[in-house]
Amino acid sequence: MTYLLLAIAAAALAYQAVALVAALRHLARRECPSGFSPPVSMLKPVHGLDPHFYEGIRSQALQNYPDFEILFGVSDRADPAISEIERLAAEFPERTIRLLEVSTRAPNGKVGLLAELARAARHAVLVVNDSDIRVPPDYLRRVVAPLEDPRVGVVTCLYRGRAEGWPGRIEAVGIATDFTPGALVAPLVGVSEFGLGATLVFRVGDLERAGGFAAIADYLPDDYLLSRRIRDLGLKVVVSTLAVETWLGDRTWGEVWRHQLRWARTIRVSRGGGYKGLWVTHATFWALALGAAGWWWAAAPLFAMRLAAGLAAAVALGDRRTLRDFYLVPLRDLWGVALWACGLFGSEVEWRGLRLRLDREGRIVEVRRT
Repeated sequence: MTYLLLAIAAAALAYQAVALVAALRHLARRECPSGFSPPVSMLKPVHGLDPHFYEGIRSQALQNYPDFEILFGVSDRADPAISEIERLAAEFPERTIRLLEVSTRAPNGKVGLLAELARAARHAVLVVNDSDIRVPPDYLRRVVAPLEDPRVGVVTCLYRGRAEGWPGRIEAVGIATDFTPGALVAPLVGVSEFGLGATLVFRVGDLERAGGFAAIADYLPDDYLLSRRIRDLGLKVVVSTLAVETWLGDRTWGEVWRHQLRWARTIRVSRGGGYKGLWVTHATFWALALGAAGWWWAAAPLFAMRLAAGLAAAVALGDRRTLRDFYLVPLRDLWGVALWACGLFGSEVEWRGLRLRLDREGRIVEVRRT
């Protein structure tokens, strides 16, 4: 047992060292100026009012970009977001802002909306992002520019969370110091197909060659699958140097748990082997185990490396709030161990008022209202 624990600790230390290098590497990246700015269609599937919804969609209307349209899709005529979208169109009459009421029977309602929005889009470059994302004025210029390289098929973005309540702050710390290091390590170890709902940018032609949105409409991990299918065309997935922002809202502890458990189970069905291997990333847990065994000489450097990797990732995201809440990292890490363990089991998740049952490939096989 002594040798096993030390071997696990060594693996955890190695992972944290790689995470530190990956974060510093991302922080050191520099963008080359580019005049590449083709017309863009932004597709935004909407379901209800997310926190600071209007602030988020307004940031996208404020883009410093020559030619773009914003297409919103809703599936319910009574959706409270509709009035905010109409308010946006009234504030920015010079922008092309369209609202589509879409009826879809796709198991993944978001993908069903996206399929209809893509059919209505006028331009050959599509930008898809979640409805709660807030972006800077140069967002489109920066996320579209990598597509100037014909070898690039998808551009995605990291994101930082903002919240006021304690549950949301814990979640934001986890995004910055746990999820982000993992996302930055992935390309270094050959996992290059992942895409994040915070931003996906791709060409219509590549989407069609990959089977379109219809090919992923039965699956929950749609962002990942879309990126993987375009990657399988022989194209690259690029992580932008730009990080966007999402409001996490005033969630309860139960809501945060269910939200993150959905993430965990979605990752497991997307990359089962990779998910099982995440035990090595829980450095705080293994440092505590080493300390309990009396091996503080091994626990201290492991925990220090964990904090260094998390700090570098938060700096790379420009996440000042997490830097202020950095003392919450150990608590969030132990929360993360419990989430990972629960994510190993179960086939049901909750998503926007629905309970979904998944098969082993992430296909939605049953939909019920909660």
